[in-house]
Amino acid sequence: MAERRLFDLLQPTARKNLEDLAANPYPGRGIVLGMLADGRPVQLYWLMGRSDNSRNRVLEAQPRGVLRTRAADPAKLTDPSLVIYTAMRELPGRYLVTNGDHTDSLHDGISHGLGFAEALAGRVHEPDGPNWTPRIAGEIQIAPGLEGNRVKKAIGRLMVIKADPFDSSRSMRGFFQVDQLVPGFGWMVTTYQGDGNPLPSFEGGPKLVALDGGPEDILAGFWQRLNAENRIALALKIIEADGGANIRLKNRFTLQEGSQP
Repeated sequence: MAERRLFDLLQPTARKNLEDLAANPYPGRGIVLGMLADGRPVQLYWLMGRSDNSRNRVLEAQPRGVLRTRAADPAKLTDPSLVIYTAMRELPGRYLVTNGDHTDSLHDGISHGLGFAEALAGRVHEPDGPNWTPRIAGEIQIAPGLEGNRVKKAIGRLMVIKADPFDSSRSMRGFFQVDQLVPGFGWMVTTYQGDGNPLPSFEGGPKLVALDGGPEDILAGFWQRLNAENRIALALKIIEADGGANIRLKNRFTLQEGSQP
């Protein structure tokens, strides 16, 4: 009963944060770590863009749980450095998602025994002044064993690496760990607070959001809440009790014929 009361108390906050997302013209890229109501852990990742170069993208699911960005039209790609990267990778029991090539830093560091935060210790915010876009990252770690037909434990970790307002050559790091993800809720970080010139970086800790319904409901719900002018692509990774995962996608654009990976 106590857990039910807490669920009911937190629902208004979780729904209000979704309303705030819908009212935000430019949250930038975003990550959500959470659980479906049926207990399956999930990761959400989305792309937004204002420039032609950042809008010229799709998300593509590849084997072994990999998610990559690709140029929708390679002929229009002017600078791949901050827009083409692997956004999701996996290790046994560990599911990684970021908004840049630090996905590979996480994967390689954890593979060599480093912790989540340690693996990102050498990374700084993006070199795209005056915006100095934050690097955001997330991980879901699944503990061995099941409770019934659900995962026994799912830990969520998030990090935001943003520019120091006193000196943009330095970074500040916010690390957050949720010891147990809860069915029907997720934790969200974005790169920006909203639109502007320069773009205002994300502030504070992860925002609690409601994850109502099944995978298609959640995918459609977040897509509808992202600003229609600026949204580009959205991915939902669903992690099954046996450790397998599948990715569902929404893309604003389609790959041009003859596009290369």
